[in-house]
Amino acid sequence: MKKISIIMGSESDLETVNETIKLLKEFKVEAEVKVLSAHRTPKELAAYVSAAPKRGVKVFIAAAGMSAALSGVIASHTVLPVIGIPIESGSLKGLDALLSTVQMPPGIPVASMAIGRAGAKNAALFALEILGVSDRIIQSKLINYKKAIAAKIKNTKIKL
Repeated sequence: MKKISIIMGSESDLETVNETIKLLKEFKVEAEVKVLSAHRTPKELAAYVSAAPKRGVKVFIAAAGMSAALSGVIASHTVLPVIGIPIESGSLKGLDALLSTVQMPPGIPVASMAIGRAGAKNAALFALEILGVSDRIIQSKLINYKKAIAAKIKNTKIKL
């Protein structure tokens, strides 16, 4: 059963979204990955989002650049959590996507991550934390993951 749905506004977003996919694979959590556009395929996007709970989806991750309406449109069609990844693109290098993602009107919440690859990785972790509330296996893996990244920092030696 696919618990996470990752939707990209364009195939070019895959380069960034690969960070999300890699981390979810590391945690052995299935995700469905789809390209749908808030602007170019709005009817198909609405139908896909509306049917997601029947497929076992618990969390959406939306990756889009430029005007980045994707996460907001997804959120308008579901009560499931939506996490937005602003893609670094265009002349504003993702700032436009970030602002589009974080400036949601009251009643249509979207969690926004950082621009680019760091945001993509954090989107996976945040989705796993949401699932971990009711899944002890995922929660245990998250605890171990965080211990491992803390240990890496603690064991860092700087040679002068």
